[in-house]
This record gives sequence, C-alpha cells and structure tokens, in this order.
Amino acid sequence: MLQLRGLRRVFNPSQPDEKVALDGLDLVLSTGEFGVVIGSNGAGKSTMLNAVAGGVSLDQGQITVDTEDVTAWPVHQRAKLIARVFQDPMKGTAPGMTIAENMLLAELRGVRRHWRHGLNAKRLAHYKEWVSMLGLGLENRMQARVDLLSGGQRQSLSLIMAVCMRPAVLLLDEHTAALDPKTADLVMTATIRAVQQFKLTTLMVTHNMQHALEFGGKVIMMDAGRVQAEISAHEKRRMTVSDLVSRFSVKSDRALLSTGGA
Repeated sequence: MLQLRGLRRVFNPSQPDEKVALDGLDLVLSTGEFGVVIGSNGAGKSTMLNAVAGGVSLDQGQITVDTEDVTAWPVHQRAKLIARVFQDPMKGTAPGMTIAENMLLAELRGVRRHWRHGLNAKRLAHYKEWVSMLGLGLENRMQARVDLLSGGQRQSLSLIMAVCMRPAVLLLDEHTAALDPKTADLVMTATIRAVQQFKLTTLMVTHNMQHALEFGGKVIMMDAGRVQAEISAHEKRRMTVSDLVSRFSVKSDRALLSTGGA
C-alpha cells in the first residue's frame, strides 16, 4: 500500500522563479493496485515520484508504505521497500558489469553488504529464472556485459532488477518513452507480467494515452501539483484516447481556474 498525504514541495521559495511543484497532493494505492499517472509537463509527476523514492524532500506531508512512515527515510533506506525504473535505459544498470553481476546488485539493494554475498551457482540459477521472464533469451547471456545490450534489453533488465526482490512499491517513470514502439510494447508486456506475478503496488507515469487506457488499473490525472481526478479501471474500459484527452483537458482548465492560473 502507498499513501501520500498533503505532499507539498516548493522550489526556490520567495524567489522570482518560485515553483510550487506539489501542492497538497493526496493519493492512495491499495496493496497490489496499479495506478497510471498522466499530466502535462510541470504537473508535478516527476516530483511526486522523486518524493516517494526519497530524492526530493518535502516541505509538508507524509508518505506511508504499508505500515511504515518513510517520509524522513533517506534513499538507500527506502530502497528496501521501493524500486524504480527510469525513462533512460542507461540509468538502471551498471554498464561495465555483466547481467549476472547487475542482478546481484539488485538483490543486495538496501541490504548491508557482506563478503558472503557472492555470485554463487544457486544465485545464478535464480537470476536465470528471473531474467527468462523477459522472453529475450538473456538468461543464456548472463556473463555478457550490459553495455553490449540494446536499449530495450537494458530497460527490460532494469525492470527485472527492480521487481526481483518484490518491493512493496514499484515506480515506473515513463520507462518506455525512450524506446521504439516495438520495444516499448515488449517492455510493457514484461512489466504487466511481472506486476501481476508479484502482485506489486505500482505507480506508472506516462505520456502515452493509449498505454494509460490499456494497462494498469485506475488513471490518475495530475495538474498544478495535485491529483485533479481519478478514473476507475472499470470506467476507463469504456473510454477512447479522445475521451481521455478531453477529460484531462477539462480537469486541467478547472485546476487553472481554481488556482488562479493563466
């Protein structure tokens, strides 16, 4: 479960370039729920993900993961509960290390390192099993350096690295935006398979309205640092992309009016 209560973050306060990135944001995802976040540039989507992951501190508000109040936890401590896949395929992996070594890093995320945590035969067998979920044949290339993989392969590996330890919350930060359409579909298929298999509480930010309708559960519309509307999984099944765009445009206009924007 993920609960965001009254999140507020202002960048450059009392300066000419002051920016209210989060303005009392409230959001709740039940355990195993898959929320898809849409919103225009500057709506606060990335700041919200950064706040959940611990990369951005809050001026006000509370973040709860399951029963833990993680608001004051640093990034490395939250890594035990929260995993993230970034838009850039190069961010989620160590390029100079092998696939197997990257999987070991993922397993040890948020765990105190010890000399016993080596890359043994038992671990390698587990890693092959996890990587085989991708359907890319990478389980047969466990000793290949990651910098020799394609962008789509690296992003797929980043996904498995994020989910293999079954985090309490999975954050997907436009994780298919930098990929070609065919590869993006492949990564989304692997995403859905992993989320369903591990029953992960998931928050996915996307600008792809078709993905917002096709994948996940409820759609969360953000604007001006707030959640302006939520569309249930049942309701969105009856919607087209045009319906979704129209609904979002109306909500955004209302948000601007309510905050005095232009």
